[in-house]
Amino acid sequence: MGSCFTENIGDKLSYFKFQSLQNPMGILFQPLAIEKLITRAINQEQFSEEDLFQQDGSWRCFDVHSSLAKESKETSLSTLNQGLQQLGERLTSASHIILSLGTAWAYRYVESDEFVANCHKVPQKKFLKELLPVEAISASLENIVALVRDVNPEVTFIFTVSPVRHIKDGIVENMRSKSHIIAAVHEVVEPRKQLHYFPSYEIMMDELRDYRFYERDMLHPNSLAIDIIWKKFNQAWMASTTYDLQKEIGNIQQGLQHRPFHPNSEGHQAFQQKLQQKIDSLQQKLPHLRF
Repeated sequence: MGSCFTENIGDKLSYFKFQSLQNPMGILFQPLAIEKLITRAINQEQFSEEDLFQQDGSWRCFDVHSSLAKESKETSLSTLNQGLQQLGERLTSASHIILSLGTAWAYRYVESDEFVANCHKVPQKKFLKELLPVEAISASLENIVALVRDVNPEVTFIFTVSPVRHIKDGIVENMRSKSHIIAAVHEVVEPRKQLHYFPSYEIMMDELRDYRFYERDMLHPNSLAIDIIWKKFNQAWMASTTYDLQKEIGNIQQGLQHRPFHPNSEGHQAFQQKLQQKIDSLQQKLPHLRF
């Protein structure tokens, strides 16, 4: 869970049918927001009406992403608590947790004197913008590890820093932010304790520094860059015994995405039948797979 780069890796895990859960409470960018949500999930502290506020005609919560905003208070609470339960269940059972950190800049809501996960387009004057110190970030990450290990002692953590640049903060400010995160993560990483680091930021900045690896906004990695980073992640973290299975699943996924010019033709019907046979054969070996 964490930044939008987690969603890139998460999408790949979902595409190849790994049993995974990504950002059930939406994208979170800074570590204190991730820690707060994990604490709430593990302690089974449900959201209540006091956690909601109305903005632009919808009900929102400062602890989660704006994508979870709903038109009614009841729907909002239901969505939040369902996601929280899902997160709590997965934290106790996951073999691996990937935490991708996006920024060290945090916004403190003046009225409550608490940091928020998302400002939800509330006027800027109601927040104080602060750069989290390295010590505060590393302490937060250590808290996360301790919290999760209390309910899931064998879990492996993989930390990574999102290569997406937060240029709205400013070029200098973005570099300060990333440096704080990188320094803090390496205060925590200890492979002997199953606390690992995957260098997605470094791969993007050093190996893929050409702008042909970026989207048109020149900030986000494009599909080619994501494929390259996924390949490196795959080699580092996926058992080689899954490679043939991933290839088989990838072929099925490509077949499912195929859009024929003549869907009622005999050729396409034969193609569909053969594709279904592949799916049935795979599901016999792995019944949990759903396409």
